[in-house]
Amino acid sequence: MGKKIVRAATIGLSLNAFCRGLLRELTEEGYEVVALSSSDADLRQVGEREGVRTIGVPMERRISPLKDLVSLVRLIRVLRKEKPDMVHSMTPKAGLLCMMAAKMAGVPVRVHTFTGLVWPTSTGLIRQILIWTDKLTCACATHVIPEGEGVKQDLQRCITRKPLKVLGYGNVKGIDLQYWKRTAPAEPHETVTFIFVGRLVREKGINELVAAFVQLNKRYPQTRLLLVGPYEEKIDPLMPETMRLIDECEAIEAVGSQTDVRPFYERSDVLVFPSYREGFPNVVIEAGAMDLPSIVTDINGAREIIVNHENGLIVPPRDEAALYEAMEWMLNHPEECQRMGQKSRKMVADRYEQGFVRQCLKNYYKEILP
Repeated sequence: MGKKIVRAATIGLSLNAFCRGLLRELTEEGYEVVALSSSDADLRQVGEREGVRTIGVPMERRISPLKDLVSLVRLIRVLRKEKPDMVHSMTPKAGLLCMMAAKMAGVPVRVHTFTGLVWPTSTGLIRQILIWTDKLTCACATHVIPEGEGVKQDLQRCITRKPLKVLGYGNVKGIDLQYWKRTAPAEPHETVTFIFVGRLVREKGINELVAAFVQLNKRYPQTRLLLVGPYEEKIDPLMPETMRLIDECEAIEAVGSQTDVRPFYERSDVLVFPSYREGFPNVVIEAGAMDLPSIVTDINGAREIIVNHENGLIVPPRDEAALYEAMEWMLNHPEECQRMGQKSRKMVADRYEQGFVRQCLKNYYKEILP
């Protein structure tokens, strides 16, 4: 067996989403791969699907000093026993704990991927704590991969002076273009459907999106809004007024979490993704592959995928009026909207095809593993 790699995330869902098929490919190329996260159904699914061994270590997504200390001790024990050649982590808490544990356990190659940064949109003491934890993560890592040039610039500005390498065009997941494609060409229709896919939380801009759409729908009753994803009342709840509007507006359909979101993209005309912060939003790439133009906020990742008036529109974050104007523009320019949708898939294929993205990562592993 070749070099041993531990791929780690805070929860199994992250490994399930970002490493689908990748861990099996690495195994087939001779690596011994172990998947590590909190023990849950997703981690078990990763092990069964990828054919890799899994290790469950409880980790809390939220700041929890006592539980984090217990997790750190367990991770040190696990890594000392496993003796991997490399630990590669993603997600904030797993990055902090796994990079610290790997350094204490003497793991020679320690890699962390930053898929997004929380502190740029935080304030006060929370911001300082988040900056400190990212600095500690980078200090313990031997290699740092930022997902995109925006994340790289933020890290260089405030967090670390270590060399940072963006792989490919930034996105670390890639997209399977055979899976993400329309089953039939889009047909002209009177109703215009906007779609959001992701967690229905404050930081995704849902308060502004719902408020803007309700006003739009009053003037243009042929509009619809699809909300695909779960609420997170405990972590980042929406405003009560937003919940009321979602319940009362007949043109808004909230369908919850879906294992397959492709049918919802096919029902839609434009993706609206008004998030406050991202690393590199895969939803925007998925929508582009499904021939949809996107309205996105001017944030890391999104501005690297969308070229204004080429494959979508870019608006300021936290701006209800700008969202309204962008959606209205799409309504009043159907031919331009269709043209941008057609261009979206080609732009995605040229930069984010999954085979290309994964080959960039495999080449990087060959560079850094002695």
